[in-house]
Amino acid sequence: MAQTPDDSIPPDADIEAVLAGARALVAVAARSLAETADVLTVPQLRALMILATRGPLSLSELADDMGVHPSNATRACDRLVAADLVDRRDNPVDRRHLALELTPAGRQEIDDVIARRRAAVADILWRMTPAHRRALGRALAHFAAAAGEPRPSELWALGWVG
Repeated sequence: MAQTPDDSIPPDADIEAVLAGARALVAVAARSLAETADVLTVPQLRALMILATRGPLSLSELADDMGVHPSNATRACDRLVAADLVDRRDNPVDRRHLALELTPAGRQEIDDVIARRRAAVADILWRMTPAHRRALGRALAHFAAAAGEPRPSELWALGWVG
């Protein structure tokens, strides 16, 4: 639908509604990570999320995806290896580099975060009428299309996967 001069600027109420929805989604994401706070730091969780979605990576690839210096990625990975969440082994393709990969426990940690996030969203949706759920789904699909797909590094940096 083409915009007319009267609707070329979104009304403040629409902007505030979208911001309120965004705050609610950020809260869902934060709560889904809360159970890991005693065990994992944010950089460690970011490393796990990246490895979960990209598969085995070298330390330099992981550092690039995290947007950190390799020494910071090394420290995060050392702790994740010690916690049996990441496996570090020789890369069969290039023995000069190590391959980092989630262990089954690391995969379970990520799966648990995603499951908590999905359950929280489902709980919220069930409190809405079916008509409002459908309208929200359509509206968010249009919003996401207008916003464009975020770069994976933007999502990983926030711990948002799944």
